[in-house]
Amino acid sequence: MSKYDDASWHYGGDFPEGLPEKNGATHTGMFLNWCINHDLISDELKEDANEEIEKLKRREITGAEFVMNTLDEKFSEDDLNDLGNHFAKDYYADDTDFGNKFSSFADDFINLFDTKAEEYDYEYETFYHIEDTYENYDLMKQLIDHRFEEWKEYKALN
Repeated sequence: MSKYDDASWHYGGDFPEGLPEKNGATHTGMFLNWCINHDLISDELKEDANEEIEKLKRREITGAEFVMNTLDEKFSEDDLNDLGNHFAKDYYADDTDFGNKFSSFADDFINLFDTKAEEYDYEYETFYHIEDTYENYDLMKQLIDHRFEEWKEYKALN
């Protein structure tokens, strides 16, 4: 099993004081939330976390809460199906051919919320200060939708 991300990698490093550890999973939660809502998750995850998945779909919990409480803070290959893993390996992972040609998830996440903040004459102190809200997820969802379509076209060409 290969891990894509782990919240402890974030809150265990140069993490800002005073923020909840959950903020180390905001970005991961948004990506995984998108994967769940596009049926790109493994049968094992569906079976093991059915109740939590339904709460996520009803927006009773956020993706970050799902990662922290249901996945023991980790996001791995075991959480996705084959299509989900192929997409994550090209888009969620850093420094891939697809990411270099189009964009990576992390770059999209940072650029989207930096642009949003600038519109309101605001600046996020760090990547970890981006709020774990459904308003922000909905913005990120649109961008992931776009990248997924680009990725499908990209894969058809390669």
